[in-house]
Amino acid sequence: MNARPGRGLSGKRGTEESSAANGVRLRRVNRWLAEDMREDLAELYAECCATPPSEAFRSRSRLDFLSRLSGATRRPGFALVIAETMDLAGCAFGFPVRSDDFWWHGFDGALPRSVEQLTDSGSVFAISQLLVRPRAQESEVAHRLQERILADHQASLGVTLVAQDDGPALEALRSWGWQDLGEIWRLAGPTVFRVLVLPVGERTNRRLEGLARHTWTRWPG
Repeated sequence: MNARPGRGLSGKRGTEESSAANGVRLRRVNRWLAEDMREDLAELYAECCATPPSEAFRSRSRLDFLSRLSGATRRPGFALVIAETMDLAGCAFGFPVRSDDFWWHGFDGALPRSVEQLTDSGSVFAISQLLVRPRAQESEVAHRLQERILADHQASLGVTLVAQDDGPALEALRSWGWQDLGEIWRLAGPTVFRVLVLPVGERTNRRLEGLARHTWTRWPG
């Protein structure tokens, strides 16, 4: 995932709208409209990169993003929430983590029992991408996006993966309330990712209390 403090919209409406706050409106978009918005979302991703991209980097990053989006849309329960003003301001998309899939395979060490129980109960939602265009209310928009997509699925725990060397994304997510849980191995892309979790509600916070405390010192500088 790339959590990025960060073009135009297709003009089609999603399945539901929320009231606007500070001029930013959140809107759910189904998988068919997500396909229509592929290029807009890819452009947002490229613009949210930490460094000004060369044309070669922009092209490669767009392809990587579109591949990630395509994979996510094929997952059961796929969801996309966009933030918009007159233009696209941000987005978050992902899917539920089911107890019978392989999402947690490759986790370094024993998966905490509380996380395992939440997965078994269908209460975990993986956010594949969280993007926010750079602006004054960046943190507010990020919080609203992640809260909305998790609330829509009645999730008790959000999870995401971040490349080990992606310091800006790690720092942004930490400032938005995410906690580091450990490492996970994946065959594609960077071999090792950081696993970050976002508890929803005091009850889940209590269940996860202390799990990630020691891992903060392992963040890349």
